[in-house]
Amino acid sequence: MERDVISTCPVCQGELHVTRLHCQTCGTTIEGQFQVGRFGRLSREQLALLEAFLRARGNLRELERELGLSYPTIRGRIETLLRALGLADGEIAPPGAQSERAAAVDPAARRQVLERLARHELTAEQAAAALRGEAAADTETTQTTQATDSQLEGER
Repeated sequence: MERDVISTCPVCQGELHVTRLHCQTCGTTIEGQFQVGRFGRLSREQLALLEAFLRARGNLRELERELGLSYPTIRGRIETLLRALGLADGEIAPPGAQSERAAAVDPAARRQVLERLARHELTAEQAAAALRGEAAADTETTQTTQATDSQLEGER
């Protein structure tokens, strides 16, 4: 009985790698580190949505009728699917980039960035960059922003 390959560890939620490939026809076996690819990382629900989207030829109204869901729900699920594929905002991510990006910012660091944003220690752009795992926010810019905020508070 054949089973679908899973790409997420059921214990720690880390990314799984395929290490062995075998040809049923000739018996050839290849060992190494292989990625499952962009579509292999999708959940069953996301794959079902993608298949329905293709059957509807991209027509969201048709997809709405087929799945029996509201238009805003369909749009939200399509956006989630695009993010899972690394295609959100028109950016095409190289294979594995999504998992690397997700691993770049742990939950504690994410919380700290959001707290600094709430205290106006970071601009929205700096916080977004930090949450994407990009270089830490420029300290000089942060200090300038804080000084400007302090001046505005003093004028009030």
